[in-house]
Amino acid sequence: MIEAINISKSFGNLKVLDNISVKFDQGKTNLVIGQSGSGKTVFLKCLVGLFDPDEGSVMYDDIVFNKLPFKAKKKIRQKVGMMFQGGALFDSATVLENIMYPLDMFTQLSLQEKKERARFCLDRVDIKDAGHLFPAEISGGMQKRVALARAIALNPDYLFCDEPNSGLDPKTAILIDALIKEITEEFNMTTIVNTHDMNSVMEIGDKVVFIYQGRKSWEGSNKDILDSSNEDLNQFVFANNLAKQLKKMSSNT
Repeated sequence: MIEAINISKSFGNLKVLDNISVKFDQGKTNLVIGQSGSGKTVFLKCLVGLFDPDEGSVMYDDIVFNKLPFKAKKKIRQKVGMMFQGGALFDSATVLENIMYPLDMFTQLSLQEKKERARFCLDRVDIKDAGHLFPAEISGGMQKRVALARAIALNPDYLFCDEPNSGLDPKTAILIDALIKEITEEFNMTTIVNTHDMNSVMEIGDKVVFIYQGRKSWEGSNKDILDSSNEDLNQFVFANNLAKQLKKMSSNT
């Protein structure tokens, strides 16, 4: 479980997050949605420890994460997997070496043990034969799978995914969503996904948090979202669906 309690964050005179409180449950896919500039990326960075909130607490189970000293934070981070937007793979390393990177950083495993763990993770995301290839030699969808495999290499308790479907075609995006949900349930992780993709919301949104102008404006499940009376949320959903329809019409002409 991860919980944000009264989180606020400013940069100079600009208040980006304003008193956000929300609990993210273990074994569930928790989605954070909002327009560009709404503050959701800053919120994710506060949760994972890349930013320190100005006010409030970030709880990892019963531990106040943001108040920990550096060494104690590092210990918690070994339980965190991160799937970055765009994949963030190392171009000069093979797929297998990319997945082994967190194992090199945080474990004392032998080389053979690290290779075995990396191969297991590759197999789990259904690309077990790609370990010898370099990122430039595989598709965008496969790169996202590699990024997910690297994120689970340390068998984390907590998984963060930042726009995992960015740049993917709809069919591949559905496959990535399904993998994230399957792995979350299989390993009973607390998974938080930052996204603007309404397909992801409807497919895997066990819990959905909508951030609007730096505040938590709505939360509920994907089953609740279409019946919401929140006007800002409804406009966000409509705008995303309209954009997808226009894009689809354009691709068919």
